[in-house]
Amino acid sequence: MQDSVKQKFMTYPESIAVVLHEIRDLIFQVAAQDGITTVEEALKWGEPSYIAKSGSTIRFDYKEKAPQQFCIYFNCKTKLIDTFKELYGDTFVYQGNRALVFELDQALPNKELAHCLSLALRYKKIKHLPMLGA
Repeated sequence: MQDSVKQKFMTYPESIAVVLHEIRDLIFQVAAQDGITTVEEALKWGEPSYIAKSGSTIRFDYKEKAPQQFCIYFNCKTKLIDTFKELYGDTFVYQGNRALVFELDQALPNKELAHCLSLALRYKKIKHLPMLGA
């Protein structure tokens, strides 16, 4: 884990850090399943950020002003959130065209979330396809 990201994780309450580590692990698992060998991890806008050369940036964070939730952010200039809405409707709570919002006490829809992460990690290769090839 990159040092600045590690330091960011240390600022989260322990219960939040555990969940966000699960999201981080899922990003790397999905990348491996998709044959993506390099995912750049960095701190962007003060948030853990992940990008593959073939994809679009994925960020996530927890904000103290909304202590019962965290968000996974996607580039708002992509078709990602619109595609997620079309594919998964009410499975997720959306924040405009930029984020998926999760309550801390909810079970993560891992299968659906993994698919969304896969689409983001491969976005540059699939953005021309209807529904991103889903």
